Amino acid sequence: MDPISEFQSETRERIREQGKDPGFRKITNEFVKESVTKKYMYNFSWMGRPIIQYPQDIVAMQEIIWRVKPDLVIETGIAHGGSIIFSASMLELLGGDRRVIGIDIDIRQHNRKEIESHPMFRRIDMIEASSVDLATVEKVKKLAAGRKNIMVILDSNHTHAHVLEELRLYSPFVTTGNYLLVFDTVVEDLPEELFPDRPWSRGDNPKTAVHEFLKSNGDFEIDKEIENKLMITVAPDGFLKRRSLREPH
Repeated sequence: MDPISEFQSETRERIREQGKDPGFRKITNEFVKESVTKKYMYNFSWMGRPIIQYPQDIVAMQEIIWRVKPDLVIETGIAHGGSIIFSASMLELLGGDRRVIGIDIDIRQHNRKEIESHPMFRRIDMIEASSVDLATVEKVKKLAAGRKNIMVILDSNHTHAHVLEELRLYSPFVTTGNYLLVFDTVVEDLPEELFPDRPWSRGDNPKTAVHEFLKSNGDFEIDKEIENKLMITVAPDGFLKRRSLREPH
């Protein structure tokens, strides 16, 4: 075995063993719980814009994008714009005419101003509307026309009903071998009292929506290797890979 293949094999084995370690899992779960109470994920930015993600999940997105090389990334949830700027910066490195579509029901004016003045905005299209409005989906279809390699990231309203509808509407855009990322599935694994002012909680969140979606959709599978690699993530069971050979559109 050549040195590169040997290193990759050792890494895969280490990740498998890490994922089976209950002691390590307990430690990382405790960290996630404590970090949510301290709003740890609000501490980070990407190219000057708040990204509101764990560094581990940012690295995971980098690895996925670099590996699958999408020509389009569709994201629901914009907030401060850090995530769509991150995706755009990765597509900039890949080159070509790759683009990002960002969707949010409320793009606040101060955030819009910062996003539109950012160097990466040249690769971004923003839609201010509900992600589950059929008119929004039609706009996305027009912008996605002709794209052959599409990735989707869901990170907006985290209720079961909303995420399940997003999964239904946006999963068809994901091309074979690419990913559908569902963030904040970790809500299901955290104490209910951590979300007193939110409409989502245990039993009503992105993870419950993912599991419901997968009951009737065999085109996707959970990529547990990513989760086992990270150990610290807000998206357990949320890294979905499209394995079907059927055309998604």
